[in-house]
Amino acid sequence: METQHRPGLLSPARPRPWGPGLALLALCVGFGLAEPRFATAHNLAAIADRSAVPLILAVGMSFVVLQGSIDLALEGVMAACSLGLALLVLNSRNALDLGGAGLALALLPGLLLGLLNGALVSRLGVPSFMATLGVWSASLGAAMLLSGGQPPLILDQGMRGFGLGRTGAVPNLALVAGAVVALGCLLQRYTRFGRYSVAIGGGEALARQSGIAADRYKVAAFALSGLLAGLAGILASTQIGLGHVDIGLGQTLATITAVVIGGTPLGGGRGGVLRSALGVLILAVLANGMIFVGVAPELQKAVQGAIILLASLLATWHLRGRLRAVA
Repeated sequence: METQHRPGLLSPARPRPWGPGLALLALCVGFGLAEPRFATAHNLAAIADRSAVPLILAVGMSFVVLQGSIDLALEGVMAACSLGLALLVLNSRNALDLGGAGLALALLPGLLLGLLNGALVSRLGVPSFMATLGVWSASLGAAMLLSGGQPPLILDQGMRGFGLGRTGAVPNLALVAGAVVALGCLLQRYTRFGRYSVAIGGGEALARQSGIAADRYKVAAFALSGLLAGLAGILASTQIGLGHVDIGLGQTLATITAVVIGGTPLGGGRGGVLRSALGVLILAVLANGMIFVGVAPELQKAVQGAIILLASLLATWHLRGRLRAVA
């Protein structure tokens, strides 16, 4: 019996780099023609606002997935940092009022939890899905303890004003997300961290043989993912005005779906930040457009479920054709 790679008809084609962009354009044009209100500045701003938190999460997840790993701790990290912010700025629970310093301190758990994920995966050899699932559970439990069953209200009006405010017609959170995406693109394209992340995902053993310190870059990727998950939790908290353990509910699955739909396969080595951002926008436009054209809520869920199944298929299809047995 012999195994070899055969690029037959059933072998997966490499995804076209312009595919997600064309899909997004087609959705926008289609919904715009079906319902003129879709293309108004007010609705586009609403889509941008809705996309802000997922975009920030997708940037961090992109580097982890590029390396062939996965981060399932996002929701727990978001919860821990959300409660951290709510208890460090002016709030309804205690007398602390650290302002901007409180925001910086609230990011620290995200960074530390990300570093913990990276250490578990790279130093101890724990599979990333197991390591990050454990960190998710632990961080969510810590957030529950901080919450005490009664979410603390954020009374800092500066924080609240920023979370709900706009600069011109653009929501402030969308501007932050745009900056994060831009920095992520620069990081991927122009730094060793970005280039080596692609190399590690393309073949970790070969990358190590080439002298790349894979463990160091794995830790860095998980640390970045944790830091950005913390930022996402903080920004979401400034919008709703409290710290809550459910601040990131459903975000992990949505982020992974967006990353894969955008063209970054879970096997790693291809894709990246810009594609993941397009994946986020595709999902946001689709959800918004279905509401405008009057799709029933039940059918919306069915469509979203079909997209998740499609993303799972795209993520694993390459494994079907990689090795083929021939007599």
